[in-house]
Amino acid sequence: MESRAGISKQDIREQIWDYMESQNLADFPRPVHHRIPNFKGSYLACQNIKDLEVFTRTQEVKVDPDKPLEGVRLLALQSKKTLLVPTPRLRTGLFNRITPPPGATKDMLRKCATSEGVKNYSVPVGLDSRVLVDLVVVGSVAVSEKGWRLGKGEGYADLEYAMMVSMGAVSQETPVVTIVHDCQVIDIPEALLEDHDLTVDYILTPTRVIATGCERPKPTGITWSKISCEMMRKIPVLRSLHYREKQRGKDVTLQDEHQRLLETCSQQTAPPSAVRRPWNPPQLEPSSVQGEDVPSNTVYVGNLPWDTRVSELKRALRERGTAPLRLTWQGPQHRAFLHYRDPASAQQAISCLQGLRLGTSTLRVALARQQRASDLAGDGAREATS
Repeated sequence: MESRAGISKQDIREQIWDYMESQNLADFPRPVHHRIPNFKGSYLACQNIKDLEVFTRTQEVKVDPDKPLEGVRLLALQSKKTLLVPTPRLRTGLFNRITPPPGATKDMLRKCATSEGVKNYSVPVGLDSRVLVDLVVVGSVAVSEKGWRLGKGEGYADLEYAMMVSMGAVSQETPVVTIVHDCQVIDIPEALLEDHDLTVDYILTPTRVIATGCERPKPTGITWSKISCEMMRKIPVLRSLHYREKQRGKDVTLQDEHQRLLETCSQQTAPPSAVRRPWNPPQLEPSSVQGEDVPSNTVYVGNLPWDTRVSELKRALRERGTAPLRLTWQGPQHRAFLHYRDPASAQQAISCLQGLRLGTSTLRVALARQQRASDLAGDGAREATS
């Protein structure tokens, strides 16, 4: 297939999906729109990986859970390789290790390679696990012979790779393979590529094995300015990596925070007649007693509207996935204190709560270490269980 001039990423995806359905090249599940498309001949294409030296010499393989990659997952298990599969939408972690039962038959291994097997015969792999992935296999909607790849548009494969970089599981030398139908190999304009887009080194189709020789660098880690608070809320492991990289001194400014900073800078450089009141980053209330710090797992929330109810704040916290262990309410003082399990949880909550609005007020959110300890039990305070 050939791409049109002035085409967008989504145009290419729609073109591929429409063509595969119209030509009856698609396989279950259908329709293939908005999916990594399964296709007739996917098992044949998967078999080609046995001819790649990068597969035969590998011990630990990460394979996406997409249906057309089922054949590769089976080959990895049959070859007694360690098989890692990302958890769906990264809800419960980065990936799971597939562990077939002792003495598993061919039929059992085949079952382990399916989505049901991934769910029932796997154990989670934590961030502190010493994982060193030798080969990455991803699904694609479209890919070019130069190694430029498009997924279904949600960015999970790119993010998974970036997260593996952050935890030291892959490097620039780790080969990446994708498996597609021949019609999915298409010219992709280089102008569409972004720094966080994952490229591939090998393309396997039912009829071809393509070594791309791609020299474009792969992602070197998580681009935090592309990560929203909504993504942080949905992906707990991402919050953990955010805290770790912040502790290492890296710039972990999120998309929402980055946008506010840009708006502030533009306001400060605008002509005097156009200057608005700049956004003020959250400030801690000054402590009136030197040396009295509250625990570092406590978050201060200020600028609460006078008519806010504690139930409204608790609902907003739940919606952002930052419900605390307990909440100290000081409504008359327009503030509350959120108590979390540990400092890491508190820092994650602060990141996810930036920009939170109740009514017409943007709340002030910050670590409460400099708050006067007596504020936690002062006049007008009452405990509200989460």
